Amino acid sequence: MNAPITSESVGDPQYFLSLNALREAYAALPPAPRDVGRVHLLVARGEGGLRSTPTHVHLTPKNGIPGDAWGSKRRSSCNGQLTVIQRDVLELIANGQPLVLSGDNIVIELDLTAASLPIGTTLKAGTATLVVTPKPHNGCSKFQARFGADALKFVSRKPTRALNLRGVYMRVTRSGDVKVGDQVRVMKRPDQV
Repeated sequence: MNAPITSESVGDPQYFLSLNALREAYAALPPAPRDVGRVHLLVARGEGGLRSTPTHVHLTPKNGIPGDAWGSKRRSSCNGQLTVIQRDVLELIANGQPLVLSGDNIVIELDLTAASLPIGTTLKAGTATLVVTPKPHNGCSKFQARFGADALKFVSRKPTRALNLRGVYMRVTRSGDVKVGDQVRVMKRPDQV
């Protein structure tokens, strides 16, 4: 893909994996870090969904990632402020296509399963504080156009839904700076007192 990637970009079917191939490759992945990980990629979706990949951002509770489409629209809820996906899962699904194609704001090396990051989990990314929101991050027709029908089934089937293969939504609760390579640390899970 040499053209700029926007919200209307689609994937190349030659890279789409079958459901069985996705399942097998996922089962072979090493466990992701559960408590401390790293920021791998930051993505802002600007005018027309044009993707930019800043190396650092200043996150705020009001706007999320600066320059991202979410912050430019009036929202009644912050539950969909940031889309976050696990790096190795995205690399598996993208299968050689650019990771920014997914449209997720933050690609991290951290276990995003519901067992590891239940709703309400607080994390520190760089100097910003984030919390996992209750909004489910589901695959959609755009996800299917980018990665194939089997990829959509892979991330959205009920038996594996708690794995959060499509990622999670987070919101910023305390402003701070985040850069690629920064540590992401779980500060508190809801079940911890």
